[in-house]
Amino acid sequence: MQTFNSNVDSPPVSATASELPVQKHIIGENSGLETVISNVDTPSISATSGVLQNPANIVQSNASRGGFSSAISRLPTEVLSEIFLYCLPEDKHLTPTPGLAPLLLTTICQRWRKVAMGFPKLWRTLRFTMEHNDLQKRGFCYDLWLKRSGGCPLSLTIDCFNVNSKLQILLQPYAQQISSLTLYFVACRDPFMMEDFHALKELTIDGIRLDEEYVYRSLSKLPVNLRRMNLAGPSFDRKRLDSFTDCGWAGLTHVEIIVDGLDAFPQLLRLCPNLSSVSVLAMSLRWSHLIQTPESVTHTNLQSLRLAGEVLSNSDGNFGLFEVITLPNLRVVDARDIGPWPHEEFKAFLRRSKCPMERLIFRKGVILTERQRTEYATLVPSVEFSDILALYQFIEHQIHISDTAT
Repeated sequence: MQTFNSNVDSPPVSATASELPVQKHIIGENSGLETVISNVDTPSISATSGVLQNPANIVQSNASRGGFSSAISRLPTEVLSEIFLYCLPEDKHLTPTPGLAPLLLTTICQRWRKVAMGFPKLWRTLRFTMEHNDLQKRGFCYDLWLKRSGGCPLSLTIDCFNVNSKLQILLQPYAQQISSLTLYFVACRDPFMMEDFHALKELTIDGIRLDEEYVYRSLSKLPVNLRRMNLAGPSFDRKRLDSFTDCGWAGLTHVEIIVDGLDAFPQLLRLCPNLSSVSVLAMSLRWSHLIQTPESVTHTNLQSLRLAGEVLSNSDGNFGLFEVITLPNLRVVDARDIGPWPHEEFKAFLRRSKCPMERLIFRKGVILTERQRTEYATLVPSVEFSDILALYQFIEHQIHISDTAT
């Protein structure tokens, strides 16, 4: 079994030399993270202005401006640490780069290095990219980075190639710290199993040229504390959702998903009884298929429902979904790109569910008649039309009704 071992970062720096440049220390004595990736030559970004500048210039400026340097040296460690957080790039997940914070902060002076290396919040996000040709070097680098995170909750992005088993070995010591995980499958032929990540609360899966079978296998056993899942890449039909029997799905409270066939949605509700919000991001080609197995389902926890994707209605103008679901706690419905809206079917659904609807949002691509828009304004406290033309016509009609009444 392959392991990734790394020595603990270099010993604490003497406080008496706290304002001396540490370039010699980094290059000559340190065998830690900065040395591992020191051959990468990238510019740094200013903590205050975002202007790209050379790290050597920052060191020189810090040493030459006596008064300014002296003022910084008097800042309490707690204040300096918080300032360091504002130096981090805006990217959600960081890639180890010598010219950018947090690594840049360790090269300015010995005090900054000591503060940065001792402040775990600087090291709590990371993006992994590992391929076979640089597996050992990157594994060593990432391990050092994660060591500096201390016990902080980790937010990670992983580009999944065919080395997922080795990545899991690397991550095992930190499994109970990972609270947010994004898996980006890139031509992957290996599932990424995460059932031991008991601290994981949020999971996102996306990818290009992904083999959906390996994604499905990755989702076969979910961490017991997972609550939010964004499935932006693969699509799920009813048969696929039927195959998931792991209890981890039952703990989910928010799901974003692409469904393949209308009857996949009721099955999702059965699989996830604790959902409070669902976003159907888009419909795959078979979304236009009508409900094939009209088994009704009542879901008592769902409060927010977002639907997107063109739906082929039947001859009655309905497409069957709202005929088989009952949602007594539903408060928000947000629809776009649906095509003709199943008005009568949806009204019957509202009456049957007796839900406390608060907002009904019709975005672009939802076709409603003028009469239907007017009717919803009397049924729901807040109705929004994001289609500018439709909104204009609706307001014009309401003004006309008001003028006629007076």
